[in-house]
Amino acid sequence: MAGAATSTGSVRKKAAASGPKGKVKREPVSPDVLAQSLTLITTSLDDDKAENIVVIDLAGRASFADKMVIATGLADRQIAAMAQHIERKLKEIGIKRVLIEGANGSDWVLLDTGDIIVHLFKPEARELYGLEKMWGAELDDGNAEAVPTA
Repeated sequence: MAGAATSTGSVRKKAAASGPKGKVKREPVSPDVLAQSLTLITTSLDDDKAENIVVIDLAGRASFADKMVIATGLADRQIAAMAQHIERKLKEIGIKRVLIEGANGSDWVLLDTGDIIVHLFKPEARELYGLEKMWGAELDDGNAEAVPTA
């Protein structure tokens, strides 16, 4: 309590004065691990009957990931199952930290593996958010590639 008496200003002012924390740089993953993870994700989505699977290269354009995968599922249960299958398969190859948001019955589930971001949408939500337009090929003259689902 004695230290608090000598320091002036509110907690908010002290935090602002100390400035932002240093940015944490994302360690680059080896190209082999990235390719293996991407293949695993797209194969799993294809096996689970995902529609319109798109892979977008974010390298050099975004600091939060190297690849983005976007796919469509027709029902909440299908989307949740696709997310669970991807998480399980990634853990089997040694990728332990997979964050999942929205898996409990929503129109959009996000998986963050650190290097690959996976968006699983219902058709209406995918059209509404338009991530392909935001990050896709129109901006970079062909950086997005469709993965065949047949």
